[in-house]
Amino acid sequence: MKKHRAVFMDRDGTINEEVGYLSRLEELKIFPETYEALRLINKSGMKAIVITNQSGVGRGFFGEEFVDTVHRRINELLKENGSFIDRFYYCPHHPVYGRGPYKISCDCRKPKPGLLLRAAEELQIDLAGSYMVGDMIKDLQAGHNAGIEKALLVKTGYGQNVVHAGTAAYVARDILDAVIWIMKDLDE
Repeated sequence: MKKHRAVFMDRDGTINEEVGYLSRLEELKIFPETYEALRLINKSGMKAIVITNQSGVGRGFFGEEFVDTVHRRINELLKENGSFIDRFYYCPHHPVYGRGPYKISCDCRKPKPGLLLRAAEELQIDLAGSYMVGDMIKDLQAGHNAGIEKALLVKTGYGQNVVHAGTAAYVARDILDAVIWIMKDLDE
């Protein structure tokens, strides 16, 4: 079976504005560049996958149903603009501040690679040939920990404050700049 390449992306601060804990649908603001970035990924045939830590669930700020609602809304907005996310994966846990069953040290909370490995298995993804894009060093680390060789840091969200990008293959202005770099890298 042929394996697919993918662009794994963080959510808050990467494809939409970072607002702390997004707990009301009105707070969801997709970056304008996200629409074109996703169109490029979709057109390339690569999978577009969101990998996000959502410890607000574990902390009791909102439920898993709300996270699912946000993800449906993101795809509605993207579809209105000719693009889509293939799949969303999220970690609701926190090892210290989680409550009840959410207070665990799991393998899915970035920088651990659990969500990426699960996506790779479920969607037949070639991790070594894929990319990770995020606004935090732990996003890049999650990609590397899963076997992704090229992880990109965006200077949006928390990325605005990152001084040393560590193992980033590229430091991008925003998600569109990152995806343009990925498309050029694919051609090389």
